Amino acid sequence: MKFFRYLLFASLVLVMSCKKTSVDGANRKAFQESINDMTSSLPTLQQIKFNEALYILKTFGVEADGDIAEIEALGKLLNGKKVPDILKMADEVAQKNNITWSSTAPPSLGTMNIFGDEKASEVDPNDVTASGLNIVVRPAMSDSITGPKAIVVIPQLVDQNGEKVSFTGAGLETTLEVFSNGNKLQTAKNMMQDNNFKGFTIKYTSLPVASIVDNKLEVKVSVKTAKKVYQMIKSGIEFNPRAIVQAAPSTDIPEPTDPTLADPNNPENPTTGTENPTTGTTPTTPTKPAGDPKTTVSKFLSSLNSQNYKAAFDNAENPAWGSYDKFSNPNSGFGSVKSVKVNSVSAPVTKDNASTINANYDVTDKDGNVTSLNVTYGLKSTSNGWKITSYKINSSKKQ
Repeated sequence: MKFFRYLLFASLVLVMSCKKTSVDGANRKAFQESINDMTSSLPTLQQIKFNEALYILKTFGVEADGDIAEIEALGKLLNGKKVPDILKMADEVAQKNNITWSSTAPPSLGTMNIFGDEKASEVDPNDVTASGLNIVVRPAMSDSITGPKAIVVIPQLVDQNGEKVSFTGAGLETTLEVFSNGNKLQTAKNMMQDNNFKGFTIKYTSLPVASIVDNKLEVKVSVKTAKKVYQMIKSGIEFNPRAIVQAAPSTDIPEPTDPTLADPNNPENPTTGTENPTTGTTPTTPTKPAGDPKTTVSKFLSSLNSQNYKAAFDNAENPAWGSYDKFSNPNSGFGSVKSVKVNSVSAPVTKDNASTINANYDVTDKDGNVTSLNVTYGLKSTSNGWKITSYKINSSKKQ
């Protein structure tokens, strides 16, 4: 009998020792099993906060479309992480996205399960009942010269009379999409925790201005409760183009002089030499490319600094950058650039109609991250001046 007791005890120890204490992100099944093991080892309140942390990271910490893709991305992000690591990461993501949530605060987001295999309970704060969704749009960040520089979009769950539904302690996933003429310009997410949700602030400088048609915007908002997703679209929102200040070209580079310009004393007959008295012809001098390649690079960087991506794109004919939409993409292109601080631009090394220039500058992206770059630009002379045709990053260092 003692033998069987020892055998049972040994079996329990073996089962407990097989429980995972860190995330296994090899695949979705392994990820869910490891999360279940880690959750079961926590006290009840910590289990709730751990699930809230996972929800924060799934919703705001990864870039993916759809629940399955988000879970797969989250598994890769958290692979090898333990509970304290995950709670710390969730705190950082919540702070970055201005979400009122802390791993050390009491439970505040209702019933959370990122794998979606639990139904809402009768006391689930996310089980908010409403008749529809209303969207309030207000101008923001105004001044007397340029007018508003942003808009605030405030979604409100309303009852059948159009009045705001009163609720608190929820964690309703809220998604904003910004369009112009049907083209998506921006996506943002947040959590609606009560009926006093402050909404989303959209700065005009964060939008790809060249893609805005007729200075009109549309917004689509989705609010996900425990049992239903409420959606609404609001069109005809005015965009203020005066809020986009275009930076002038750098003043520390002299305006280019074109040696092939006509003689001002004889504009009808430009010459570069003297006439041969025997043949009556003028000896020819090889024509130098018009303009200055250094000016083109400086204008390109200045346009990026002012987020005038169209002007930057017009300084280039680089096949690797593809179309303007690809070039200005806010996720994979230059549309992610918020500002550029130029440290130096070298003198061009030019031969025939080709030139190379090295530039050192600091780039700040939309998330506030700063990267120091050393880049070599290749340029060619065209009928429209010098154009950037190649772009090589020699070194990249995050600050």
